[in-house]
Amino acid sequence: MKKLRVIINGRSCGAEKGEILLDIASRNGIKIPTLCHNDVLRGQASCRICVVEVWEKGKKKIVTSCIYPVLADIEVKTNTEEIREIRKNLLRLLLSEAPDSPVINELAKEYLAENISRFKINREDNCIMCGLCVKACEEMGNASISTVNRGIHKKVTTPYEEPSATCIGCGSCAFVCPTNNIAMHENGGKREIWGKTFEMLECENCQKPYITKEQYDFINNKMGEKQERICEECKKKKYTKALVEIYR
Repeated sequence: MKKLRVIINGRSCGAEKGEILLDIASRNGIKIPTLCHNDVLRGQASCRICVVEVWEKGKKKIVTSCIYPVLADIEVKTNTEEIREIRKNLLRLLLSEAPDSPVINELAKEYLAENISRFKINREDNCIMCGLCVKACEEMGNASISTVNRGIHKKVTTPYEEPSATCIGCGSCAFVCPTNNIAMHENGGKREIWGKTFEMLECENCQKPYITKEQYDFINNKMGEKQERICEECKKKKYTKALVEIYR
């Protein structure tokens, strides 16, 4: 298949037809800021911070790079004055919604978007309604959280704002949240999230609590057999040791 000619900030980057623009840029070491993008949970395009300028056949358009498929030879500019101004205005809005988020404050500083005096500041939480947490929960197959209400009252919560019967305490929602808005606390072998407390099971190797009983049972049911109860750190050590033995 013939590769397309994609020029990003003056650099020639080969690309396959239909490849997403953000992926092309990332593969070539060209940084485009993102908040709602996750390599595993694609297609959100809700924050719009990754907008770029695309020139095709002499015509310019502003596109969201995380969902834009490249179908022809194009030239891309990721940091023009117009693009920076768009990001600046978007970040002002996001900062007013998540004023205590370190990642948004850092981006706001980079794009000189720290002055948000004209906006009403939300001090209730740091949610920017990107939807990643809901999508992560749906991909797990639980749908324990969802977006409710509309407009300024829209938020992410559990059914009827009560502890969800289907939540397994896996923490996937908290792990993908770009603003660290979802509170998850672990103490004394217990994990608390979304108003629900879970007993943690220990790793069979290091005895460190690392997974909830509900999540472990959920995985076993999905796989159809009982899985080894071992944390990620011990798993890495185990397979690294095995590789060393193989190539010794």
